[in-house]
Amino acid sequence: MDTQTPSAEKPTTISYRLKRDAEDFVTRWQGWWQNKRFRLATYAAGALFVLLLIFWVLFARNLPDAEALIEYESPLPTVVRDINGEPFHSYARERRVQLEYADFPKTLIHAYLAAEDKTFFSHGGIDYPGIVSAIFDNIFSDKRSRGASTITQQVAKNLLLTNEYSYTRKVKEAILAKRIESALTKPQILSLYLNEIALGRQSFGVEAAAQAYFGKSVDQLLLHEMAFLAILPKAPERYGRAKNADLAMSRRNWVLGEMRANGWITDAQLATARAQPLGLVTQRGTAYKNVGGYFAEEVRRQLIEKFGETDEAGPYSVYSGGLWVRSSMHPEQQIAATKALRDGLLRYNAGKAWKANLGTIDVSDDKWPSRFASTNIAIDYANWRAGVALGKGRVGFADGSTARLDGGPAAMKAGDVIAVAPNGTNSFVVRSVPEVGGGMIVQNPFNGRVLAVQGGFDNRISSFNRATQAQRQPGSTIKPFVYATALDNGMTPTSIIVDGPYCVWQGANLGQKCFRNFTGGGAGPQTMRWGLEQSRNLMTVRAAAESGMDNVTDTLRDMSIGDYPDYLSYALGAGDTTVLKMVNAYSMLVNHGRELKPTFIDFAQNRKGKVIWPAKWKPCKGCRAPDWDGRPMPRFAPAGKQVMDPITAYQVVHMLEGVIQRGTAVTLRELNRPLFGKTGTTTGPTNVWFIGGSPHLVAGLYLGFDQPRNMGGYAQGSSLAAPIFKQFARTAMADMPKTPFIAPAGTRLVRVDRRSGKRVYGAWPSDDPLSPVIWEAFKAETEPKRSIRQEELAARDDKPKKADETQSVGAVGAANAPSASVGTKRDQEFIQQEGGIY
Repeated sequence: MDTQTPSAEKPTTISYRLKRDAEDFVTRWQGWWQNKRFRLATYAAGALFVLLLIFWVLFARNLPDAEALIEYESPLPTVVRDINGEPFHSYARERRVQLEYADFPKTLIHAYLAAEDKTFFSHGGIDYPGIVSAIFDNIFSDKRSRGASTITQQVAKNLLLTNEYSYTRKVKEAILAKRIESALTKPQILSLYLNEIALGRQSFGVEAAAQAYFGKSVDQLLLHEMAFLAILPKAPERYGRAKNADLAMSRRNWVLGEMRANGWITDAQLATARAQPLGLVTQRGTAYKNVGGYFAEEVRRQLIEKFGETDEAGPYSVYSGGLWVRSSMHPEQQIAATKALRDGLLRYNAGKAWKANLGTIDVSDDKWPSRFASTNIAIDYANWRAGVALGKGRVGFADGSTARLDGGPAAMKAGDVIAVAPNGTNSFVVRSVPEVGGGMIVQNPFNGRVLAVQGGFDNRISSFNRATQAQRQPGSTIKPFVYATALDNGMTPTSIIVDGPYCVWQGANLGQKCFRNFTGGGAGPQTMRWGLEQSRNLMTVRAAAESGMDNVTDTLRDMSIGDYPDYLSYALGAGDTTVLKMVNAYSMLVNHGRELKPTFIDFAQNRKGKVIWPAKWKPCKGCRAPDWDGRPMPRFAPAGKQVMDPITAYQVVHMLEGVIQRGTAVTLRELNRPLFGKTGTTTGPTNVWFIGGSPHLVAGLYLGFDQPRNMGGYAQGSSLAAPIFKQFARTAMADMPKTPFIAPAGTRLVRVDRRSGKRVYGAWPSDDPLSPVIWEAFKAETEPKRSIRQEELAARDDKPKKADETQSVGAVGAANAPSASVGTKRDQEFIQQEGGIY
C-alpha cells in the first residue's frame, strides 16, 4: 500500500503557500510605502508606540497594585486593658482610630467634599479641569498648584506613593486613581481617605483629629468644628496653631460658604457656624489615666519579643497591628503599690541634700522648650511638675510657659531639670526626687498573674524597671528556701540548730571563712523556727551545710530564683536575682510547691477580636454567668509541675507566719490578718527587702541605689521595706477575707513548746503571738514522739492505772474511756472539729 506519498507532499505545499503569501505582502507593502500619507501614518504609529513604551517604563511599570487596597488595613495602635477590661495604655506613634463609612456624619463628609473635591461622586478619579489649572499655575506662577488632586488621588498618594511633590508623582497619582476607581466603590475610597489623612497633632483620620482638637468623637462635633477639620489636610501644622487662628478662621468660613453654595447647609446654619470661635482644646496627651507605666512597659517588651515592633515584622506588630491586649494589671493594687513605694523612697530621702539627678538641657536660647519636651520627662506624684531651671529665679515648662521659682538649693544651676510644686499664684518651690531606687511586684499566688509593678519613682523619669530588670542580692529573703531544703533532708521546724560560730576551710587560696550574725554573737542551740523568725545567719549556714549546699542550690534553681555555685555564702543571699523571681518563688510556697510562671498578659487579640496569643487559649464559657445553672462547677486541673514537696512548702509558710507575729517583720502584726513574710538586708547595707503576703496575694520589694552603695547603718528590711508593704497592704487587702493558709493533705499539726520544740500536753495555743505553745506543722512520722512521763501525766491531772490503760493519748478509744482526762477530751473535740489529724 502506498501510504507515504500524501504525507510527503503536504509540507511542500504548505511551504510554497507561505512563501507565495509572504512575497505578495512584501509586494503590496512596497506599493503602499510609495504613498506619502501611508509613510507618515506609519511613522506616527511607531512614535506613539515608543512614547507609550517610555510612559510605561517611567510611570506605570512599578506602580503598586490598587487591588491591594481592598484588603488594606490601617496601621493601628495596640491598646492594653487591665484585669477588668478597661483600657489604660496604648502603644502608638500616631493617633489613629478607624471607623466605618456609616460612622461618619453626612455633614462631616460634605465639609470635606466642599474643601477638597466637590465632584467626588461624579468624576472617575481625575479632575481634568483641576489638572489644567495646576499646570497653568506652575508655568505662570511661583505658587504651588492647588485643587489639582481629587480625593481618590490623595488616597493613592497617602497609601501607595510618597509625598514627593513633582509632575512624575502627579502622573502616577492619576494612573493609580483610575485603577482605584475601578477596584473600590466611592464609599470605600472615602472611608480610606477619612481614616488615613494626616491632620496634625500626631493624629491620622478625622476621629483621632476630633479627639485631638476638640476632645470629642465625630458624632459629637458641631458644624463649625467639622468645617475646621476639613481645612486641615492642606496645612495641618499651620491651621492647628493658636498663632494662626485668624488664618484658620478665614479658611474655615470659606469651607462653610462652599457647603452653602452646594446646598448642603442652610443660610441660618451658615450664619450660626461663622459666628462661632474655633474652640480648640490645648494640646493633649492620651485619654488614658497615668497608671501602671512600668507595667505597660513590661507588656510592651514582651509583645515586641513576640510580634515585632513595626509592620515590617508582621501583621501583629506592636505599633501598627491594632492589637487588643488583656493584661493582669489590677488598677487599685497598682495605685496602692505605686504610692507605697514612692512614699517609702521619699521617707528615706527626707533630710538629704538636693541633687540634680533628672538631667540637664541647654537653656541659652529660646529653643529650650522643644529641647525640654523632647526629653519626655514628667512627674505625676501629688501636684509636682517637671521643669527646667532658667536662672534668675525662673522655672520653665515643656509648653514654653515660665513661672517664678521661690528659693532653690545652692547646688542648682541653669539648665537643670527639676521637680517643682506650686507655692501660691504662679510660683513654685523645688522638690527633691529620691536618688535611691527600688522596685515592687504584686502577684496572685495561685496562677502567677502579676497584678502590679512599680519599677522606680516614675517611669517617665527612668524607664529602667527595677522590679523586673535589676539584679540584686536578696539577702535574708533567701533563707526560707535554705530551710525548705533542710526540711526535705530530715529536719523539722523543731530541729535544734546551734546558733554559734561557724567556719569553713575554703582551700589554700581562699583560706578559712567564718560567718557571723547580723547583730553578732550567738544564742546557742535553738529551733529552726526561731532561727528563721529571728533571721539568724549562723543557723542558716549550719542548716545549709548539714543539708548539703548542692541540695540548697538545686532548690534555688527549682524555684527559679537563680543558678548559683555550691558556696555557703549563697545560702545568705549572695547571688543576684530580681524582685519578680523572688516574689514568684514565695508565691510557689503558698501554692504548695507547685511551679508558677509569672505572667503579665492574659491574652492578645487581633483587630478583629480573634485571640492570637496564647496559641491554646480557650474562653471560659459561662464563667461570668449571673446565676448558677445547676450544672457541676468547673474544676481546673493544677497547672505546673511540683517543684517542692507540698508539706515542705506549707511548713515554710507556717514558720514565716511567725516572722510576722514575733520576728523581724513584727511591725506587720497590727494588720491583724493571716500573713507570712521575710525581711532581708544585704551587707553594707546596700539593699533592704521584704517579701510576703496572704493566701490571696504575695508582694515583694527592695530599696537600694542603682549603683550599689551603703544606705546607712540604720537601713534594714524591717525598718524601711516592711513599712512600705504595710502601707500597701492596708489599702490592697482592706476588702479581702481573713483566710488562713491551708495545709495540704497529710500535714500533722501538733502542739509544741515554741522555744524548745518539745511536744506539749495539757496546754493549748492562744491568740497571744508570744504564747509559749503553738501549733507546728510536721510531715507524717516526723512529729515529736508521744511518751508517758510522770510530769506529763501530772500536767494532764491524770493518774496511771493499769498497763493496758496507758495507751496513746491520740488513740480514738481514749476519748471514750470513762477515765479520759479533760485534756484528752479537748484533744478529741479538736480532732472531731477539724475532721481528723492532718
